[in-house]
Amino acid sequence: MSLKMRGEQAPKGVVSKKWTLLLCVGCFCAGMLFTSRWTVPESKGIARTTAMEAEKLKLVSEGCNPKILHQKEVKRDSKDIIREVFRTHNAIHTLDKTISNLEMELAAARAAHESLVSGAPLSEDIKIDEPTNRRKYLMVIGINTAFSSRKRRDSVRSTWMPQGEKRKRLEEEKGIIVRFVIGHSATPGGILDRAVEAEDRKHGDFLRLEHVEGYLELSAKTKIYFATAVASWDADFYVKVDDDVHVNIATLGETLVRHRPKRRVYIGCMKSGPVLSQKGVRYHEPEHWKFGEAGNKYFRHATGQLYAVSKDLATYISINQHVLHKYANEDVSLGSWFIGLDVEHIDDRRLCCGTPPDCEWKAQAGNICVASFDWSCSGICRSVERIKEVHRRCGEGENALWSATFR
Repeated sequence: MSLKMRGEQAPKGVVSKKWTLLLCVGCFCAGMLFTSRWTVPESKGIARTTAMEAEKLKLVSEGCNPKILHQKEVKRDSKDIIREVFRTHNAIHTLDKTISNLEMELAAARAAHESLVSGAPLSEDIKIDEPTNRRKYLMVIGINTAFSSRKRRDSVRSTWMPQGEKRKRLEEEKGIIVRFVIGHSATPGGILDRAVEAEDRKHGDFLRLEHVEGYLELSAKTKIYFATAVASWDADFYVKVDDDVHVNIATLGETLVRHRPKRRVYIGCMKSGPVLSQKGVRYHEPEHWKFGEAGNKYFRHATGQLYAVSKDLATYISINQHVLHKYANEDVSLGSWFIGLDVEHIDDRRLCCGTPPDCEWKAQAGNICVASFDWSCSGICRSVERIKEVHRRCGEGENALWSATFR
């Protein structure tokens, strides 16, 4: 009997079966609709990792394990490792030499450019627009001189330095440049400069430097000389000599030619004198404290009367002239610039013979001297009066120069 028949009413919270079914179907449809609408789509740019790819990644990660790498390195053949290291070392060495050569060539080109800008003299054989076609010389001899040394210059011109057409022939046939090296006075265009200009017009044998002359400025003058000479002439060697020294040019050329295959050579009479700390004495070194305790000696360096450097070293000075330190003594300064470099020092005592009878005895024995001077005077004592005698007794003879072949 139904509730209605019993006279009772059905509870309000009871829902009929039909409505329950309809409600369930509606919820299901709504759920399907919202689920498909709000699902995040898979990114096209991100690939899913398959099981095989995951396995590969696992193998790669295992390969990065330090223990596994160590085991693999141990298994490598030791001979192959050594061979590979050797090849790498050779490659680095070759690359280093190539870079060094390029730096030298670039420095020479830069020096030439700076010389053109500053108005430094250039050889007539140099073609400015074709720097690669520059004439190649054996050596450039720079004779260091001063405004007060006119008589010394004339004595050199009358003895071992060819003049006029002979000097041009020396340049063309033998590849040897000889010039007096001098800067400017403290008052540009003054009487000293005009006197040198007049002398140069007469002889044409000066190399003028952008430098103010002064005894305490010899180190600076040396730097500028090499920089200017490198920019002006392409030579195998660059020589510096004082104007009170006698030189046999042919013997000098034959001496230098033997060292031509070497890249960085520094040739002269090597010495190691004491570092003088006392003020007021000749050759006093204000920076004596840099050389250690009192009584110490300088490092080995060529005596300043005559020395020669190869092209690479002259170029090195030109490149670094603004940072090379200057000591009180010019020869010490030059030697210090090569400390720490791979430079071969050539100690040749024929570059510092004494005046007669020393050089005369050696010439008679067939060992002709390159340069002669007196140590007591740091040059030929009273060179203006005596250099002709030295030339007569110790000179190699004019024919020696013109018959020499520098190969």
